[in-house]
Parts: sequence; structure tokens; C-alpha cells
Amino acid sequence: MKTDLQDYSHKRFNILTGEWVLVSPHRAKRPWQGQNEEISKEIRPSHDPACYLCAGNTRINGEINTNYEDVFVFTNDFAALQNDSKSFQINDGLLQAQSETGVCKVVCFSPDHSKSLADMSVTAIEKVVFAWQKEYKELGNIDTINYVQIFENKGAVMGCSNPHPHGQIWSQSTLPNEVDKKDKAQLAYYNTNTSSLLGDYLGQELKEKERIIFENDAFVVLVPFWAVWPFETMIVPRRAQGSILDLNAEETLLFAEAISVITKAYDKLFNTSFPYSSGIHQSPTNGEDNSHWHWHMSFYPPLLRSATVKKFMVGYEMFGSPQRDITPEVAAKMLATLVE
Repeated sequence: MKTDLQDYSHKRFNILTGEWVLVSPHRAKRPWQGQNEEISKEIRPSHDPACYLCAGNTRINGEINTNYEDVFVFTNDFAALQNDSKSFQINDGLLQAQSETGVCKVVCFSPDHSKSLADMSVTAIEKVVFAWQKEYKELGNIDTINYVQIFENKGAVMGCSNPHPHGQIWSQSTLPNEVDKKDKAQLAYYNTNTSSLLGDYLGQELKEKERIIFENDAFVVLVPFWAVWPFETMIVPRRAQGSILDLNAEETLLFAEAISVITKAYDKLFNTSFPYSSGIHQSPTNGEDNSHWHWHMSFYPPLLRSATVKKFMVGYEMFGSPQRDITPEVAAKMLATLVE
């Protein structure tokens, strides 16, 4: 069976979303004559006077950043969600709409403009985790906020407009699509099995040892069996936890270590500052019983076979379902060899 997975086209089921991904391992060696991305050779300074996110600089709205020394958080000057949006609902036959409110934050990981998470120490990344925990708690305590999404877009190929090391937090009144799917899948499994869906999956992965990249006492970094992106990975806590607020002091540091390990491995893979979108999916903040949730952090990098060849989600992926060539097992082996 495992040989078949490496030789023949097949579908794999994503237990968290209830969706399928097409895997085509026989296409992994096809010649590439499409677009090649440009690799940035720019050596960035530790402080850029033209950067809106650097310490002490003035942002576009006229506000001045503090001379921060580690992590700096502020309300997004161009927030996608408005906290004072007018409340309305439209039900006009098949035309439906409703107002959505929220608060958006920017999290600068470091005052050093030249760095990324891969360049930061584990203790420096731990301070980022502390900031995430603080914001998740404070935003989640707002009555109108029912979900807090923490994420990072790294690299121009991912649409990141500013290379300064930073991420974002969007909090809103309803559950976004991906979270809603995962909420329903985990709840259904928990109600049937009285155990964590992701926890039971992790147990199976730990037995097979085929897609695991790194382990410490609290976390496992792996390529999910159903991964869509070529080098997609997931950081999963061994202990079933609803959110990052459930981390104890030791686990918080070990989470920072897991982030450090995978981002460093990414940079080594194609010898480039590896672009990706990463995000933490965790328990809604709606005040309900969310015992079924097992939080996790995912990385979705777009690079396919080199620093210049990108995986495009077009054609069949847009009109059918996600598709990948390199299998998760091969991707895991490639990344595992790069872990220090």
C-alpha cells in the first residue's frame, strides 16, 4: 500500500476539513518551462529609515513607533476589519450579506529589519509567542470577538509588502471558513470518540515515523498526510490543548524551539530565505465549550523544486481540488535531513 502511494495517482483525505487532495507522484520529475521567481540578493540593514515598521520610524498615518527592543504590537493602520462597522444584514432572495466587525493588529517580531524568525534565537521567538498569547487573550475577551487568527506572510512571493520581520492578528465576530470546517470536524470526532481528532492522528504518525521532521518533549513537527503545498508542515502539541494559552512555561519555550527548527530547515532547503504563509488554528473565543479543539500551527510554503520555481494554485486546483506532485513522505525526508 505504501509503495502504491509513492507510484500512482491517488487522493488523500484531510481529516480536519473534510476535503480531498489529489496526489500525482509520477509528475514530480516533469520538466519546468514556466515562470521562475527572482531571488532577492538584497542585504537588508538592521534598521531602515524608510521602513514603516522599524523602531522609532513614523508610519503612514503619522504615528511614531516606539524604540522597541524586542516585540512591538500595534493596531493595523489599514485594517481589513472595522471595530465600529455598522450592524446590518441583507437577505434578498439568494443574495445574502451581513456586517462583520473585528480588530486587526500588527506584530513586529524584532527591531532588526534584516532578520526573519529563522535568524532569531529561541528565546527571542519565545517573546513573540508571549505577545501572541497576550493578544489572543485580550482580543478574545472582547464580547464581539469570537475568533482570533494569528498568521504571518513571509516573502514577496507571498504578497508581503514589507520585509521587516512581522506577522498579523485578525480577530472577528464570526469563525472564518477554514476554522469553521476544522471546528465541525473536531467536534464530530470528539462527540463520537471522546478524544482529540488531532491527538489520535498524531499518535498514528508517531508510530509510522514516515512524515515526522522534528520532535521535542512537547511538540512534533510533521508533514501532514493530506498536505497540499509541496513542503507544507504542521507543528502539533503532544498534549491536547485548546489554545496557546494552555501552554505552560516549558511548553512555551519548546514551541519557540519548534518554530526555530522548521524555519531554519526551510531556509536550508533551497539555500534561500524561504517564503511561506503560517498560521495558528486554535479554539474560538466564543465562550462555548470547545473541549474538542486541539490547536496547531501550519506553514504553507509555495516553493516547488527550487528557490525559483513556485507551486501555482490554478486550473484544476481552482476548479476541482488541490493537487500536489511530490508526496508528503518525500518532502518530510528532505526537510528532516536539514534539522540540526
